[in-house]
Amino acid sequence: MTTAMTADMNEGAGMTDRTTDRRMRRARRAGLAVSVLAVLASALPATAHAAPEPRAAVADAARTAPGWCPTVPGHRTDCGSVDRPLVAARPGLGTIKVSYAVVRHAGPGPAKGTVAVNPGGPGEVAIDRAEVFAPALAGLLKDHDLLLVDPRGTGRSGRLPCGVGDAEYRFGTRAAQRDAVERCARTLGPKAAAYTTAATADDLDAVRARVGVRRLSLYGLSYGTYLMPVYASRHPTRVRSMVLSGAYPLGFDPLARPSAQAVSLSLRRVCARSVPVACDGKKAVRDLGTTATRLRARPMTVPVTTGHGRFRVRFTEGKLANLLYEAASREVGLAPAEPSLLGRLPHALDRFAAGDPGPLRTLVREDAASGGEEDQAPYVAVVCNDYRKAWSKDAPRAERWRQYRAALAGAGVGAHGAFGARGFNEGPTDGGDVCIGWPREGTPHPQPTRPALPDVPVLVLSGDLDANTPDANGRAAARQFDDSRFLSVRNTGHVPELEQSGCVTGVSTRFLRTGDPGDTSCLRALPPIAVAPVRP
Repeated sequence: MTTAMTADMNEGAGMTDRTTDRRMRRARRAGLAVSVLAVLASALPATAHAAPEPRAAVADAARTAPGWCPTVPGHRTDCGSVDRPLVAARPGLGTIKVSYAVVRHAGPGPAKGTVAVNPGGPGEVAIDRAEVFAPALAGLLKDHDLLLVDPRGTGRSGRLPCGVGDAEYRFGTRAAQRDAVERCARTLGPKAAAYTTAATADDLDAVRARVGVRRLSLYGLSYGTYLMPVYASRHPTRVRSMVLSGAYPLGFDPLARPSAQAVSLSLRRVCARSVPVACDGKKAVRDLGTTATRLRARPMTVPVTTGHGRFRVRFTEGKLANLLYEAASREVGLAPAEPSLLGRLPHALDRFAAGDPGPLRTLVREDAASGGEEDQAPYVAVVCNDYRKAWSKDAPRAERWRQYRAALAGAGVGAHGAFGARGFNEGPTDGGDVCIGWPREGTPHPQPTRPALPDVPVLVLSGDLDANTPDANGRAAARQFDDSRFLSVRNTGHVPELEQSGCVTGVSTRFLRTGDPGDTSCLRALPPIAVAPVRP
């Protein structure tokens, strides 16, 4: 996932161009990997560039750069690729070319450091967003270089498609999602083992060595908050510091209980903070429980028309969970005075509980319209290879089902808030039972959840209206490190850098420069979001 980062506090401008095509602002990836790169691209002011690089230096770089190397006004950009084993233990599978871009600092003298950014996913590209990241990190780019690497199988780094599209995967039934995962595995065959966070981390270190950097400062967003600790565990002497935004720990709950509970908490918070008071938070949670119960018994069919065709969404309790914890968390804080999915939910739930499904149908259609055709191989394979499951990877399918159902039965009464345990766990496209048919043979074991990590300064940020990677997960992510600080950002979602003032990015970039976030009082002063009133 990425974030709508602005320049640091002294460099000014927040995001003001809210008239830009809103379809770009809806771009995202499923599951924990919510992407807002398009938001960032559409919202930053075009004037936030550093001083121009000397013409001769820019011209020399252009002559030697590959054709895909991005042009970043005011900066020299160096690009290249490294050949990496597809699967380290299986040389017969060949290699993959991992590409990178280094946006050089604008100031005189050598760089004071290099910041590697991962915008989320799994599977989000970075290189083609260089012109977006550069103005967003203009304060850092005065004296720090910026390293952007397209993760293996994405962008400029050797695509390995598996024939599963984004819209098909996100909006299909749960059974169809499981079938898509199995089809993806069959198509990839033994190459499915190439998609792991560990391999991506090792690719990043190979690039680090290629460009001659001794240590990296790591900036991870959404899935990047999973990748960067893995990198740190595998290459501990190469890490200077870390910022993790929209974070979750390596040992996250495979039954997603923190997210389920955060859905209710977010509804209560937006109601309590609305000015004038637009809704009763306790009633909104009751309406959510009524809606979930009714959809569990009788799903709602919602016809959807997108640029890719027409289809029908079977809107179940699981789809409701996905809408509330994932879709409703994105872009919160970007334009707090404008209507948002989260701000409209109390009204939609009230109407559904009263027998009128119209407002909720509208929200479902708007969310489904964001579906694209991007191949999901990097997403599906990484989450099925790496993430914790509620079953043993070595178990046959029948035993996996038994273990999973036993875990749901033992989740605890009320552990999933207003949802049933099974219903909520049919919401995550990167969790629940979606990977239950992933192959046992030829695929790696899940990523270790408690590796040794270096003693470096770490800043963890969470939006307090984010049910996707909620405060509870952010605190758990911070506890992975000895020298960490956790900050909850009021009235923001996933990830908090989307807010317009530049407060959050000012804090995070100051930390990357100095190891200290400085004055963080602005994080508690961000305005509440608009909430559609619930009429008696």
